[in-house]
Amino acid sequence: MILDPLPLTPDHDIPAPLLTELTALYASNRDFHALSGDFPDPDDIRPEQVAAALADELANPDVEVLLARSEGRLAGIVITLARHPDPADPDPWIGLLMVDATAHRQGYGRQLAALVEDRFRAAGRTAVRLAVLDSNPQGLAFWTALGYEVIAHREDRQLGRPCAVLRKPLIED
Repeated sequence: MILDPLPLTPDHDIPAPLLTELTALYASNRDFHALSGDFPDPDDIRPEQVAAALADELANPDVEVLLARSEGRLAGIVITLARHPDPADPDPWIGLLMVDATAHRQGYGRQLAALVEDRFRAAGRTAVRLAVLDSNPQGLAFWTALGYEVIAHREDRQLGRPCAVLRKPLIED
C-alpha cells in the first residue's frame, strides 16, 4: 500500500478524476456517514460535497490528507492533525481513517493505521489520539484491537457528538 498526500491543482482544487474516486470511496461508506451526519444524505454523496469537506479540512495548516492506493486503486483516505487545538494535548490526531467499503475486512484499515503511526514515529511523535463516535461500536472495536485505549469521553469539537477519545503510545516505555 502506498500512502501519499492529496495532490491538488495549482488552483488548490482536487483533480476531477481523483474527486470521482474520492466520492466513490465516501459513498461506499454509507453506514458510517449515516452515523456521523457529515453529509445531508448518506445515500447521495456528491463530488462537490466531498470537495467542500476536504477543503474545510485543508484550511487548517496542521491538517494533512493522505490517500492510500493498493494496486493503483484508491483503497482509503486518512486525515491527520499535527496538533490539537487544545494546547494541553501534545499528541497528533487521526481525524478520519476510511477504507473503501468494498475492501472492508481485508486488512487495509490495519495497514493504513500502521502507515500513519509510522509517519508520526518518524516525525518524533510519541503517541497518537483519535475520537470514535459513541454510536460507532464497530469503529471502537477496530481501534481497540489495534492497541488504542479509551482515555476520555466527551463531545467532539466540530458537531458536539458524544465520543470516546483513544490514545496509543508510539514508543516502548
